[in-house]
Parts: sequence; structure tokens; C-alpha cells
Amino acid sequence: MLAAKTTLPLKSRHFFFSENSNGSAFLFHNSVPVNKFDAIKRCPRIKSSAQSITAPEILKDSTSAQIRVEILSEALPYIQKFRGKTIVVKYGGAAMTSEALQASVIADIVLLSCVGIRIVFVHGGGPEINQWLGKLGIKPNFLNGLRVTDASTMEIVSMVLIGKVNKNLVALINKAGGTAVGLSGIDGRLLIARPSPNASQLGFVGDIASIDPTSLQSLVENNHIPVIASVAADVTGQPYNINADTAAGELAAALSAEKLILLTDVAGILENRDDPGSLVKEVDIKGVKKMMEEGKIAGGMIPKVSCCVRSLAQGVRTASIIDGRLKHSLLLEILTGEGAGTMITG
Repeated sequence: MLAAKTTLPLKSRHFFFSENSNGSAFLFHNSVPVNKFDAIKRCPRIKSSAQSITAPEILKDSTSAQIRVEILSEALPYIQKFRGKTIVVKYGGAAMTSEALQASVIADIVLLSCVGIRIVFVHGGGPEINQWLGKLGIKPNFLNGLRVTDASTMEIVSMVLIGKVNKNLVALINKAGGTAVGLSGIDGRLLIARPSPNASQLGFVGDIASIDPTSLQSLVENNHIPVIASVAADVTGQPYNINADTAAGELAAALSAEKLILLTDVAGILENRDDPGSLVKEVDIKGVKKMMEEGKIAGGMIPKVSCCVRSLAQGVRTASIIDGRLKHSLLLEILTGEGAGTMITG
């Protein structure tokens, strides 16, 4: 999603995504506004935006091909804006647990990389960690939303995030045609950790003391996709569990990223937390701080928003909290003017 002050021809169109039988994503548009329910009546194969969407039956092969070519042309200003720029994506939530959504995210990442956008992919893996703790008879414990991580739990966290989740994501990206390299914060001293202020209660849950992005810079400059597990070590080599949102935000700042994107299980920031239709499409730092003061942003959204604000204060151009439950939400956010959640600007 581009900032509102930028004028592009793409903004005047109404877009939707379609997938063919092999999972490839295509972007379609109508040149005039269409009520989505009317569109569904006229083209009964079109489903809601939260579901898989297919091209209308009335489109013949030649017409469909022409539309695809036109849409690629319409996307050119967005590709030109972001080509050669770094975008840090934090991957988690429903998009991580649903196979269909995971395939959608992987396809988006590979497509964006293919058009020259430098993607850095940061992940956690809470559900997978809980699953393996259960297999080993260890009960997960949380304090104020943070995992209490004793020595045995930290060992499982490292094994699951670095050895299983990370390598699985690398394999999926490579299978889809990208060139991914799996890392953790420990590799190349990428992230140096320090104990959190509540270490006596949380155990090996850490904050980020420093970042050395040298290894990432060489990877993205050579069209590789770094996939980073949110585990880091302190100066003594002791591993720590790092919040993945925090890791993504700090990495975005260190890399002078054009954009930070957090995939979540919510539509974005809501003006009214009880009204899903009150999505705030764009807000600046001043506005989002005011919303926090007024209690409109609360609970689990506070650390995500704070992470975005901190990255913006350190030079990241924009930060977005988007709905990872939507298929191809990354393409919607980056290659259209509509976006897929809330964009925060500096």
C-alpha cells in the first residue's frame, strides 16, 4: 500500500486476485466500481475476498490472457517503487497454521522477489513450540502474553524454531522457485541478546542488545531471501527466545527498510475495537499514539503498534499491520492502493 499522497493510475481501479489450478496468483480489475454482491450474482464462481477466487467463466482464454497482461502493466508503478528496496515481513498467526494460507504467503514472497523486491522473512512459531512441548510432557507457561522460558523450554524453542520451522519455510520457498537461506539471530552475530527486565520471572526471554546486518545485506543484494528464526544469543553464547515482532522491527531499522509488514490475525487497527468495519486504513505516528492514549488500541495490539512506531522512528518509511487471514494479503498490501490492513507512516 502506497502512501496516500502518491498518485498512481492503479488507485482508480478495483482489484481482486484469482488463482489458477496450479496455485499461481493473478490480479484482475474492473474499470468501474462494482458492488461485490452484484458481482457475485453476475459471476457466481467469484467468492468472498477471504476465500479462494477464480476468474469469471465468461472470460475466454484470449480475453483472460489480455486482462492478465493489462494488470501486469498496471502494477508497474508499484513494482518500480519497491524494486531494489527492502521489505521486512514478520510471519505468524493463522497464516502460519493454515496450509492454504501458508502456500499463499510463500507464493507472494517468491513473486515479490522475482520482480526485484528484497524480502527479509522473520518468523516465530508459537503453536509448533506448544505442540512439541506437549509431546515431551512440558506444560507451556505464559506471563503477560510472554512465554516463560526455562532451560528445558529454551532447548525446545531452539530446536523447533531453528531446526524445524525455519528449514521447512526455506524448503517451501525454494520449491516455489525462490532462493531462500535459513538463519537465526545467532548466525553471524546477526542479533545479540540481553536478558529482559523480567528475566527472574520469564527466564530466557531476551531483548535485542545490538544488530549486525552484514550477513543479510550480502544475501539480499544477491537476490536471496533470508528466513530468520527469532532466536538470539548473548555475548556468552546463551540462547534467548526473542519476540518475532520485535526482531522484525529492529531488523527493518538496521537494514533501512522501505517497509515493515506484520502479518496478524486481525484486520488491522480498528477505530472501534467492537466494530470490525471500523478499520483505520492509514494513520501517522501522532495519530496512533493518540489512539493508544484513548484506549482504542489495547491488549495484544499494543506491542505490535509499539514495534511499528519504534521502527519508523529509526528510519523505516512505513509499517503495516495486515490481515494474514486473507489470501495474498502481501500482494494486496504492496502491489495495490487498497492494502490489506493498516499502514502507519512517520
